[in-house]
Amino acid sequence: RELRGKRVGLITNPTGVDARLRAHVDLMIAAGIRVTALFGPEHGVRGGIAAGVKIENAKDPITSIPEFSLYGSTRRPTAEMLKDVDVLVFDIQDIGARSYTYIATLGLSMQSAAEFNKPIFVIDRPNPIGGDRVEGNITEPAQISFVSPFLIPYVHGLTIGEMAQMIKGENWNNAGKAALRVIKMQGWRRDMLWADTRLPWVPTSPHIPTADIAAFYAATGILGELSSVSTGVGYPNPFELAGRPGLAPQRLVEILNARRIPGVTFRPTWWTPFYAAFRGERCAGVQIHLTDPRAVPLTRINFELMDGIRQQMPELDFFSGNRADMFDKVSGTATIRQGFLRGQSAGELWKKWNEGAATFRQSRAKYLLY
Repeated sequence: RELRGKRVGLITNPTGVDARLRAHVDLMIAAGIRVTALFGPEHGVRGGIAAGVKIENAKDPITSIPEFSLYGSTRRPTAEMLKDVDVLVFDIQDIGARSYTYIATLGLSMQSAAEFNKPIFVIDRPNPIGGDRVEGNITEPAQISFVSPFLIPYVHGLTIGEMAQMIKGENWNNAGKAALRVIKMQGWRRDMLWADTRLPWVPTSPHIPTADIAAFYAATGILGELSSVSTGVGYPNPFELAGRPGLAPQRLVEILNARRIPGVTFRPTWWTPFYAAFRGERCAGVQIHLTDPRAVPLTRINFELMDGIRQQMPELDFFSGNRADMFDKVSGTATIRQGFLRGQSAGELWKKWNEGAATFRQSRAKYLLY
């Protein structure tokens, strides 16, 4: 009702659907709501565009509504883009990891909403890896970036609506004055994983084809910033694998399984990526099996894999090329890379890196909706 008679700018992508997989842009139009602009994050309004590829403005091929890119020459709605918009609606499924760029797009959209006096509605959606899980450091101010946009841990345990509440409440991106309304979910609990919701999954990006991959993204997404290791991107198991040419998989499995990390088992495997790191080369390493998704410390797996590979290849330059800067940004700190280069163990890295989790649990409490 509050949108009737308003010109709506919808910030969305293929995940903007209801439980019957009907696109909300179509539902809005059918309900007589005037959608005058679409805004697309990384990968685009209709999806399918590779990570990191800039997107141009266009017309939506289905509705012919003007489509503005928030992953091109600008990453937030401009005054020109909003000239025919009275109210913004944000409707995108997130996956619960700090480096996944949709929360950065949310923050920048709220910044524009505050600056240009446009109310913003956020349609809340489940956190697929759960609302109780919090892991990692709080981003250091020097590492604030599009892949670490706020002072939050790597795994934050917030829904997209709760994230919006915290962005406003903490005045991140100067969004404190945004006129925010979160449309709450019904029936979601903090202990739910995606499978518990019984909702269908729409790929949130080309390398998150199923809901299960959201957890693997947290487990190897930091490691995956390095070109010295393949994490299965470019193969049918994105983020489920870890290795490179020349490794002895059985030995790596013995090293990792001996550490008895809760909720995870590793098995030896080989693969040849079709693209990305080591395209066309036979990689050897491990497949990660999450035997207890609730018990496993997901982000710790990144460091255990680095440590295990280092034991086999002590001379490997993990941070070759220009990847050190991006690794630090995604880690939210330079101390992981620096500690690793000094020879610190995975356990030492994890203990130090995870110190911010308890503090964040306290600071986020007043923004929780469920």
